[in-house]
Amino acid sequence: MKKFIFILIIVFFSVFTSVITAQETKMAYIKEGSFIPLYGAVSKKPVEVKSFYIDIYPVTNREFLEFVKKNPSFQKSKIKGIFADKSYLSYWTSDFNFGNAKPNSPVTGVSWFAAKKYCECKGKRLATMDEWEYVAMADTRKIDARTKKEFNEYILSWYEKSKTYENEIGKTFKNYWGVYDMHGLVWEWTSDFNSIFLSGESRKDKSSDKNLFCGSGSVNASDLMDYAAFMRYAFRGSLKAQYSTRNLGFRCASTTKPKI
Repeated sequence: MKKFIFILIIVFFSVFTSVITAQETKMAYIKEGSFIPLYGAVSKKPVEVKSFYIDIYPVTNREFLEFVKKNPSFQKSKIKGIFADKSYLSYWTSDFNFGNAKPNSPVTGVSWFAAKKYCECKGKRLATMDEWEYVAMADTRKIDARTKKEFNEYILSWYEKSKTYENEIGKTFKNYWGVYDMHGLVWEWTSDFNSIFLSGESRKDKSSDKNLFCGSGSVNASDLMDYAAFMRYAFRGSLKAQYSTRNLGFRCASTTKPKI
């Protein structure tokens, strides 16, 4: 009897480990396509997005804990000021304790440098802004749902909610690509988050979309679709790489099929 119970315990932990591993490595394939960005580009020509892979879920507290154990320089007490501000992992009570946060909630309060390093250690990278927006414009059935009133109302209703970062991953809708939590959980880092300021949305424009960052930007956002996009681009444009805010997390992407 004892032997039987022991075997059951071994099987349980094997299955649990397999589920955890699958969650960490599972990515969705995003087929190439094009879209016209609502903000950030001078020309309104379609932006081409090549095929790539993206994590189905944002990175969690549990996953980031394993990362900092293996990478001491990114631990809460050891990270240098040039790589993260004082808000870095502010809700963690120590280097290896994320306090009252749930293991399966998205890790937040992470700087761009830390997010980038995490993805690189996984053999991945951060998604570009164009890649992220391409995936995020899908609802459950359409690749581009940006003109659907209910889709934009959902996004805007999330903006009004507080502490959604306390929720666990995978609780929002599964979109056309099979990706969760693009809206409704946390904001997310992209590799070129600051390209709006630096180079006109990283499309080699000689000037940035200035209207986005002045009063006229919000005034011109006359419908829900424009305003939902405006909020995302404005938020990204306010960031610096060392910033760490409580509602900002990340997920990884990959140009090639990830190794499992």
